[in-house]
Amino acid sequence: MPEAPPTRILLADDHRLVRRGVRLILDSEPDLTVVAEAGDGAEAIEAARTHHPDLAVLDIAMPRMTGLQAARELSRIQPELRILILTMYDNEQYFFEALAVGASGYVLKSVADRDLVEACRATMRGEPFLYPGAVNALIRNYLESVREGQSPPARAITEREEEILKLVAEGHTSQEIADLLFISVKTVERHRANLLQKLGLKDRLELTRYAIRVGLIEP
Repeated sequence: MPEAPPTRILLADDHRLVRRGVRLILDSEPDLTVVAEAGDGAEAIEAARTHHPDLAVLDIAMPRMTGLQAARELSRIQPELRILILTMYDNEQYFFEALAVGASGYVLKSVADRDLVEACRATMRGEPFLYPGAVNALIRNYLESVREGQSPPARAITEREEEILKLVAEGHTSQEIADLLFISVKTVERHRANLLQKLGLKDRLELTRYAIRVGLIEP
């Protein structure tokens, strides 16, 4: 079977030296390749229109148009494009805004050499990538909403579907879920398809976000 082509990446950061360092990290991997660079959010949008990348890696603080503003526009004009935020800000507000505008992950520059490659791969698999502090922020936000009297969404799925949703959100493959629940892979896939349809979601990433929102993923 022929190998899949490398993931085509758009890299946007207003510091040329940062872009150079990040590009070295990404281009050193056989399954990743940077096809375009941009120095601000507006350039990133133009580059995306020209090069049609699979994944955009965006800094937050950029001139003319921030990474969050660019992410919002890119999600609108190229909904199939995956987006990662790469930032120096360990900031809950930015993190939640990144999720709201369609980003699939949030990576801190301070640990980019450790996390960025795996974040890119996870994003292209349709999985979220969140640093530990971000996961804690999601959980804390949920708990605060419960304390304030905001009820989680009404049950829209069966208990079996909830079991499968939790396991999907925890990163298990269909085969692993089948083994854990003593059912066939085909049954797992059917339940998963039903979950997507019932909840109006698109992929594993959105299933994971839903699982976090309704408290299925524990600290």
